[in-house]
Amino acid sequence: MAQSISEIAAALGARAEGALQLTVRGAAEPAMAGPDDLALAMSPKYAAGLAQGRARAALLWEGADWRALGLEAAIFVQRPRLAMAGLSRAFDPGPQIAPGIHPSAVIAPDAEIGEGAAIGPFVVIGSGVRLGAGARIAAHVSIGQGTVIGPEALILQGARIGARLRIGARFICHPGAVIGADGFSFVTPEKSGVEQIRQTLGAREVIAQQKWLRIHSLGSVEIGDDVEVGANATIDRGTVRATTIGTGTKIDNLVQVGHNVAVGRDCLLCGQVGIAGSARIGDRVVLGGQCGVSDNIFVGDDVIAGGGTKIFTNAPAGRVLLGAPALKMETHVEAWKNIRRLGRLFAQVAELRETVSKLGNKTGKDDTD
Repeated sequence: MAQSISEIAAALGARAEGALQLTVRGAAEPAMAGPDDLALAMSPKYAAGLAQGRARAALLWEGADWRALGLEAAIFVQRPRLAMAGLSRAFDPGPQIAPGIHPSAVIAPDAEIGEGAAIGPFVVIGSGVRLGAGARIAAHVSIGQGTVIGPEALILQGARIGARLRIGARFICHPGAVIGADGFSFVTPEKSGVEQIRQTLGAREVIAQQKWLRIHSLGSVEIGDDVEVGANATIDRGTVRATTIGTGTKIDNLVQVGHNVAVGRDCLLCGQVGIAGSARIGDRVVLGGQCGVSDNIFVGDDVIAGGGTKIFTNAPAGRVLLGAPALKMETHVEAWKNIRRLGRLFAQVAELRETVSKLGNKTGKDDTD
């Protein structure tokens, strides 16, 4: 859909100059932009690409000389990534899900479907489900019995939403995500080798055969408002109490949230993060890709953990972590600097040993003289 420069600037709360009624139909990198595209050149380092493309208008950094860049119009932004959030929202048409209920959908007679919902083909909605107004449910989604989902939800292809869950407003769930599967919880009749090792940190009393007995998940999953769950992410239901995800939290693809975990508000869990059972994550926590959090520990508010960090013990609020095991970022960086110096240190020690040895030999000869 075509939009004018003035409409886009208003949506971004940004200043614009030039031919404000000029219309564009999409956004593109400067060198690839055509005459109907808005070129994204929000930093001087992208300015050269404008000459390679054919854009008539661009999103530029404050202070840019748009006329000298050969443009007819420009929108000026101070925070490029924030501008991208608004711009991408303006141009995103969203999934094409026809209004109403597709004939192939299977919906329990007592399910409550909110006004204006769009439900795609082969969707299965169980008994007692309550689906909020304006929900959009893509093909092959299943929603288990008794689950309540707030208004304006967007649940994409093949997602599996379990039974007896509570999910807030404006929920976004990407393809293949599974929410509300049973937790991975098992026990042995006798004390297992794992239990022994946790107590002794390595020593085992006896190595014996053992069989695992399943602990069923009787709890639920409770998700706040404005939560987004990525493709093929999984959130397990609690054993007795609910696994909880706070309002505003964003979960990337392939993230695993274990049973009984409590994740706070406005957290960011990046790809392949794994959080083990009964861990508690505070508010505004950022876990980089492939971070791991051990079971039954607490990660405080505003913790930031770099990619690949393994958190084995409680992390205090505001701490910046890196490494495996997790250390303060500055400690980790200094440690690796020292590791890189080890080769030189070994060479220096060898040289000193040789020098000391020669001095000792020389002193011994002098004594005999």
